[in-house]
Amino acid sequence: MSTILSSPEELAGTLAGPAPLIGLDLGAKTIGVAVSDRLRTIASPRETVKRSKFSADAARLLHIAQSEHAAGFVLGLPVNMDGSQGPRVQSTHAFARNLAKLTDLPILLWDERLSTAAVERLLIEADRSRARRAELVDKMAAAWILQGALDRLAGLKKQAGE
Repeated sequence: MSTILSSPEELAGTLAGPAPLIGLDLGAKTIGVAVSDRLRTIASPRETVKRSKFSADAARLLHIAQSEHAAGFVLGLPVNMDGSQGPRVQSTHAFARNLAKLTDLPILLWDERLSTAAVERLLIEADRSRARRAELVDKMAAAWILQGALDRLAGLKKQAGE
């Protein structure tokens, strides 16, 4: 069983050596997946998993983590703009608790406010069609979430003088 973490500082304490992190954007119908490089500097969109039963979703995510030799997960936490926590946050916590029972990899819950809106704006600026945006937005939001956590981890390393 893994640990659910609430800060990058906690995650940094669990990471030993180069290995990617897996970013997840949990939606009602899909899960956006992104993967970092081994040095944890750049997040890349990977795929969008169509949600079905939790067991099937978890099996796919754990397969990705295993094939990437991942060091952990960064799961977007959909906090409201005013900082309050609604039903989606509770659903995300439940997903994290259930996933934690199936893996030893740490799971960082990372504030994802505005990630999907920011990605949607980027895709509109890139003149992507509505259909193409729908196809890309979840995995790109996962990359946005993961990149935020990677940038924070890099800042922590810099502060520590590494």
